[in-house]
Parts: sequence; C-alpha cells; structure tokens
Amino acid sequence: MAKNALVSDELASKFATEKETPYTRWVAAEGLDIIGAHYVPSLHTVDLKPWARRGGAGVFINHEASRTSNDCYVCEIPPGKQLEPQRQLFEEMIYVLKGRGSSTVWNDAGQRVSFEWRAGSLFAIPLNAHCQHFNGSGLEPARFVAVTNGPPVINLYEDVDFLFNTRYDFKNRFSGEPDYFDNKGEQKGLLLETNFVADAVNLPLISAKERGAGGGHIRFNMAKGSMNSHISQFPIGTYKKAHCHGPGAHVIILSGEGYSLMWPEGEEPKRYEWQVGSMIVPPNLWFHQHFNTGTTPARYLAFKHETVSIRNAQGVPKAWISQRVGGDQIDYADETPQIRNLFADALARHGLAPKMADAYQAELADLPPLVA
Repeated sequence: MAKNALVSDELASKFATEKETPYTRWVAAEGLDIIGAHYVPSLHTVDLKPWARRGGAGVFINHEASRTSNDCYVCEIPPGKQLEPQRQLFEEMIYVLKGRGSSTVWNDAGQRVSFEWRAGSLFAIPLNAHCQHFNGSGLEPARFVAVTNGPPVINLYEDVDFLFNTRYDFKNRFSGEPDYFDNKGEQKGLLLETNFVADAVNLPLISAKERGAGGGHIRFNMAKGSMNSHISQFPIGTYKKAHCHGPGAHVIILSGEGYSLMWPEGEEPKRYEWQVGSMIVPPNLWFHQHFNTGTTPARYLAFKHETVSIRNAQGVPKAWISQRVGGDQIDYADETPQIRNLFADALARHGLAPKMADAYQAELADLPPLVA
C-alpha cells in the first residue's frame, strides 16, 4: 500500500509557519504559481500567467521534494517582444521549447555578447551577468524552460535587492569573450564543457553501456557553474536500467515516446506516459526507469543540481553502479518480471516487440555476483 505520510490537521498546524519559505513567498510576490508536480504531460501547453516584472508569462514547476535544492520554470516571450533585462546571484540553464530569438549578455565592465537560438537550443547564463532575451518572430511566441539553483540562495539571503541588483562581475565566469556562446566545447570523458548547444535534439552522444540498452550519453558543465545536466538516448524497443538519486532532476523528453515508472523502495511503481515536451521529476531516492515504446530513438535532457548526485569514493554517481556492489542501479537480472511484461504489452499495442535480448546478454559479462 502506498504511503503518503499525511498526518492530522492538529500536527500539521504545529508546522504551518514552516511550510512557506522566502523562496515560495518570492514566487507568490512575482504573481506566479508553483505547480507541485513530479509529472507534467507537456511543457508546450502548460498554462502560464502574466509575469509583469519580466514582461512575459510564466509558471514555476517545483516538486516539494526538490524545492530547496533547485527549481524549474517555463517562460514565454510574446511575438515581437523581449523580456526585461535581469541579473541574478544564482545560476540558470535554459532549453528552448519553441520559437526562435536571441539573447544579449553583458557585465558591469560594459562587455557585451549576443547570440541567436531556436527550438532545441541549450545554454546557460553566467552568474550575475546581465541578460535579456528577445523573440525573433513577430507572429509566434517563443517558449523556454529553465532550471536554476535559486531556492537555496533566495532562502539564504531573503533580500531581493541584493539578489537581483548587486554590482559584481564574476570574471572567471564571464569576461565578455566574443566566442562565449559559440557552438563549441571541450570534451572530457562523458563531460562536455560548453556554454551553448545549438541543437540538443541531434547532438552526437557517447556510448554509455553502463546504463543499459546500448544507449548514448553526454554530460554538461555550462558557464562554469555548479548546476549540471545530461542528455541520454536509447534505441527503439529498449529501456534503461532503474536507478535512484537525490532530488531535483528535471527530465525533459526531447524525442520519441514511451513511459516511465517511478516508485519509492518497497512500493508498487506508478506509470507516467510521455512524448516530446513531457517532464518527469523523480522525488528524492525514488527509483525510476524509462521505456521507449515508439518508432524512433528516445532522447531526454535532465536538468539538475550537483546535489542530485550521490557519488562513491571514486566520484562515480551511485546511480551508475549496481546495487549488488552498493550502488543505486537495479540490474536487468534483478528486476521484477512485471517490468518486462509491462514493456512487452506496451510495445505490442504499437505492433512492436522488445529488442532487449542483446542488452540482457551483454550485462552478464560484467554482472557482479548476487549477495545472499
């Protein structure tokens, strides 16, 4: 039986003053809502409210389990318009959902850089740099989704003027380099150090057999920040290994269709259908597993903060390590029969069949012994 940890009104009333935080009060003062969901069917159609200070429209999507680590918001720029300039003492990564436009970034030294973006572009705003976004179309709105580490910073200082109006250039983050937002970067293993990806949907990936199903993977460090993100892709008729990690990963579907299962340990999985534009936010230490039931490879972007990663002594995320040796990933050999039956049934509805035999076999070569 699922447990929701709800208590009596009497006990809840004793903590009522602690439910709201400087961060939630700030969002309310912005005139926006927080959708406390860990599943959004479509970021393309989620309802927005006018955002007077920014000059656009927006909504925050922030599950309670991640509200103090990082947040997410969707913002739309009206046709032919631009957002108001803003600077902030927290980091931000942006993925463009639809439309085209440009952004200008500058510092107090007067160094200014502009770059163009379109649907599928991915970039980060340097810490405390001024930034302004422009819609390049006079007919259609432009919409993006962003993830920031604003909640802990806002909760720490609780001073809006300090957070948005402090004059200080972090020169090691941004010094007006003309090529700062060029579509380039330095690859270090799985990690790509870059500030701009022109087309995240078609970006070449690196083989990552450890996550199963013959998939590809790439990780990002953008604008020299502490926020991080990654892209994963897996083939037709396959699914990823189940794993868990800390709170705050916002998984955005870039291509394909399928579903995800999520569950706290010891409980039955819940199923969430997805397509391009869907978002899944696994709560803290909930197992989750992604399944491709479509006719194309499935690709997703995970926006997150480093607090998501629980690492071993070698710096490897435990979500990549078998439970058999103390990690937080469930090997195919150890998953319940229900997992495979559900997947086969879902594929059959599309006239497809699982293509997992090679993945199951390949796992056996490196599978640690099962501890009694």
